[in-house]
Amino acid sequence: MHGHGYAPPPPKRPPTGLLVVLRVIFGALPLLSIGFLAWGSTLRVALVTRRAVDWWIFLGSLLAMGISFAYLSTDHTDDFSSPNGNVGMIILLLNAAACTGYFLFADIRHYNRLTPAGYPVPLHQAPHPGPHYGYPQTAGTASPYGTPVPHQQAPVAQPPVVPPPPQRPAPVRIDQVRAELDELSDYLRKRDGRTDGGDGR
Repeated sequence: MHGHGYAPPPPKRPPTGLLVVLRVIFGALPLLSIGFLAWGSTLRVALVTRRAVDWWIFLGSLLAMGISFAYLSTDHTDDFSSPNGNVGMIILLLNAAACTGYFLFADIRHYNRLTPAGYPVPLHQAPHPGPHYGYPQTAGTASPYGTPVPHQQAPVAQPPVVPPPPQRPAPVRIDQVRAELDELSDYLRKRDGRTDGGDGR
């Protein structure tokens, strides 16, 4: 039996310092070369992302540079001051600005989609805010392989059971004071009776 073989290793995300240096170099290349090397930035994007759109943009930047050179070649002044020279320089500078902007946009977007391991973050696993606004999720979401993946309900945390406060016993202190007052009054009555009886004797 023959399988598909081993999958190619995923592209690894370069260190952040190296990415910053490359972005500075390829971002400044079109502007410092006055547009003559603008194609280098789009070529870098096309080689990194390997998308057809980026290859078309690279070819478009080459085409814009060719049109600019065609206009500049018909200018026979020393400082490109004729109308053809002005049009050629405008196309060249606009191409440089567009290539710089697109390079930064595409490069940052490409590397932000990669995890540290190099794999792009799947859309169905991207973090989302909150539990879908309180609606229960009963249906499954579609996985990238076409089979629905049922949602697993997260266990609902029950509030902790707080025991009721203990019943306060009857006011023992008041009963004790009453008992002591009753004893005291009995004692005083007995004492007053003795005193009266002693005076009578």
